[in-house]
Amino acid sequence: MTTPLRVLVACEYSGAVRDAFRALGHDAMSCDLLPTDVPGPHHTGDVAELLSQQWDILIAFPPCTYLCSSGMHWTVRGLRDPKLTEEALEFVRSLMGANVPHIAVENPVGAISTRIRKPDCVVHPWQYGHPESKTTCLWLKNLPKLIPTNVLQKPANGRWENQCANGSQNKLPPSPDRWKLRSKTYQGIANAMAEQWSAFVLSARTNSPSANAAENLGALFTWNTMPIAPASDHTTPKMKAGN
Repeated sequence: MTTPLRVLVACEYSGAVRDAFRALGHDAMSCDLLPTDVPGPHHTGDVAELLSQQWDILIAFPPCTYLCSSGMHWTVRGLRDPKLTEEALEFVRSLMGANVPHIAVENPVGAISTRIRKPDCVVHPWQYGHPESKTTCLWLKNLPKLIPTNVLQKPANGRWENQCANGSQNKLPPSPDRWKLRSKTYQGIANAMAEQWSAFVLSARTNSPSANAAENLGALFTWNTMPIAPASDHTTPKMKAGN
């Protein structure tokens, strides 16, 4: 094998993506404010403490609590401080602006799409061998779109295994770990990231991207992180007293 890639997986405590790269022989480390669930190279703390190091690939999973569309109703109803979303967007911009040649940011549909830019790629677990549905957006810098590896047919009842009868993805019962289970990275997607992106970056070390490869890239050499539209006073929800 050629020189292993240095890969930083930000905002990951599960170790799924980190270990998928390590299984291929790469020098991968995860980082999160939480300790890792699975033993392996992991930094418990702020990812900013690591970004000054030399990395070949940065894959980031910023928390979606204040970014995803499914939770934004709390903000637009004035039940949550809109500053929390602004801070989350600034964190995303800091990841996108990191001095790393190849970057991927993952998140559900939400504020990143409307306030920064549209995703380069949208994937689902059922495209990678998992009988579940979860719209997963990817914002890419110098990386190709992720290609499905094992597309499954939808069950005869019209619902994926994680969906309720009305099609919502709230089938998991309430529990202390429910948020962890819903935010997990499916192993099929983790493996695809490791296999496809490491192969691309290793190839890019010696070969310029062909015209066909360039068509499959997100933002090849530039990444505009300016907001799509600045928030205006009349669209900013007011907070209710005591919330």
